[in-house]
Amino acid sequence: MAPREYINVFVAFFLFLFLLCFSGFNACNEADKSALLAFKAKITYDPSDLLGTWSLSSDCCTSWDGVACDAVGRVVNLSRPGVFSDPDNVPVETFMVGTLSPSLGDLASLQLLDLSNLKYLQGRVPPELGKLSRLMTLLLYSNNLTDPIPSTFSNLLSLDKLSLRSNSLSGILPASVFKSLTSLSMLDLSTNFLFGEIPATIGRLASLTHLDFRGNKLSGGIPSGVGRLRNLRNLDLSENELTGSIPSSMGELSNLVYLDLKRNRLTGSIPDSISKMVSLRYLSLSENRLSGGLTPAIGALSSIRTIILEKNWLTGSIPPTIGNLTALAGMFFSNNRFTGKIPSTVGNLTNLLTLDLSKNHLSGKVPGELAKLHELQTLDLSFNPLRLGRVPAWLAEVNLFRLSLAGTGLVGHLPTWLSSSSISVLDLSSNRLVGRLPRWIGNMTELSYLNLSNNKFHAAIPMEFRNLSLLMDLDLHSNRFTGHLWPIFTKRTQYPLGQFFSLDLSSNLFAGPLQESVGASPAMASVESLILSHNPLDGRIPKSLGDLPELRVVELASNRLSGAIPRELSECKYLWKIALSDNNLSGRIPEEVINMESLEEFDVSKNGLKGQIPAHNLSFPAAFFSDNPDLCGAPLPPCKHKE
Repeated sequence: MAPREYINVFVAFFLFLFLLCFSGFNACNEADKSALLAFKAKITYDPSDLLGTWSLSSDCCTSWDGVACDAVGRVVNLSRPGVFSDPDNVPVETFMVGTLSPSLGDLASLQLLDLSNLKYLQGRVPPELGKLSRLMTLLLYSNNLTDPIPSTFSNLLSLDKLSLRSNSLSGILPASVFKSLTSLSMLDLSTNFLFGEIPATIGRLASLTHLDFRGNKLSGGIPSGVGRLRNLRNLDLSENELTGSIPSSMGELSNLVYLDLKRNRLTGSIPDSISKMVSLRYLSLSENRLSGGLTPAIGALSSIRTIILEKNWLTGSIPPTIGNLTALAGMFFSNNRFTGKIPSTVGNLTNLLTLDLSKNHLSGKVPGELAKLHELQTLDLSFNPLRLGRVPAWLAEVNLFRLSLAGTGLVGHLPTWLSSSSISVLDLSSNRLVGRLPRWIGNMTELSYLNLSNNKFHAAIPMEFRNLSLLMDLDLHSNRFTGHLWPIFTKRTQYPLGQFFSLDLSSNLFAGPLQESVGASPAMASVESLILSHNPLDGRIPKSLGDLPELRVVELASNRLSGAIPRELSECKYLWKIALSDNNLSGRIPEEVINMESLEEFDVSKNGLKGQIPAHNLSFPAAFFSDNPDLCGAPLPPCKHKE
């Protein structure tokens, strides 16, 4: 062959390769294109036009948003999530309405399918997705998909990540799926309506690092096979109906960092094998029925930062080994049956931010070693028979944000060191504290919550109280406070902070009328709960209460209030409880008030109301209207004459 002919053949060969690589290889496969268009046809509303570039006349590999192809034009990625970033990297949130087309199962080369967070995709998960043998990532979370998980998913042997969380899926967990998907590293089926037992085959998913079944209706025990998932780092089985004990095999999960079993029905004791979970940083076993003592083995969890054991039936003393957990930041042991003293070794936990031992049976002296907890922000020892006597002086050395010593046997006066503290939440209720509310209370300008209820305070509220410009929740009920309420109602605010959310001043000796302008006070603008019952308050119910747009509960029972029920209360659109019993109210019941849309409770018994009870939609009991001699009509006996 002549040299010129060699050159022509060489050029022709490379021209063929060029055309092969840059023409045919990039063209979208027609079967894939048809499958995608069939998917689009099932979408009935696409407000952000996520599928706007998908047209019959363009190439799906080069022109369609969210679609990627391989070298031979087969679709490998389909990603149209409802949360994405715009060109300026600003998060954008949108949605789609429609169903998942079975045609997606025809995308034979698909490796990633992400249709997450579209909110309104509904109907079943197509069983045809089980044909996607090359699929590695399937993300359909945060939609409204229903029906069981298809058993055909057992064919997805390449699957690495599967998330169907936050849908409305039902049915049982298919054992065949867990038996087959041995490549899974992430499985998230949380926040659905799945029921039945966790299959024993879960132990075959040896590659799992993340397993989340939270927020379903799963029952039965935790399979011991979970202990074979040695690569697990995150395990969440919380908020189900699981029963039985925590299997000791879970101690084999030495790589586990996060374990949440809260809000189940687990029983038995915490196994000693927990000591082998040396990587654990977060442990929540709260709101179960766990019993027995807290194993001293807990002290081996050297990496732990948060332990939540609240609302169980745990007994015995808190083991001194708890002091070994020097990385601990949060210790939540409330609502159990722990006894004995608080171990002094808790003082070793110098990284502790929250210590909550409330509602137990702890007794004895609170160890002064707790003064070493310089990082502590929250201390709650409430409702333990500690017989503290005085508020411990060493607390002045700790820069607390929240201090709760309710029901701990405090006596005497409030300690003056509180006046220079930066405490925001203070609960000293249900003790035997006495005396006046000191004027220096006005120096506690960081207070947002104050509860001094169920004590023996007396005298009037000092005017310095008005300086509490951040205070939003106040509970002074069941004391012997006297005087007017004006220093409370007119306190200063730091808008939008410092407006009351809840006020309970009941069962005191507050007297005088409620000022008509109470509803115009800036401090009252956001109040939802106003409880003033069992005081000798007199005068009329202020019409300005109708100017409080957030008001949901108003309780003025057992006072000396007179006059009519103001019609203006009907302006409070969220008001569901009105308690006005045992006063001297007169006149008729306003029709607008008794027929408020949100009203559930309306007690006006023991007053001097008269006339026919207006027709109303709710079935209030007769007791709500009793002891008004001139009141008649349903639910009381009918009126004797026409009104």
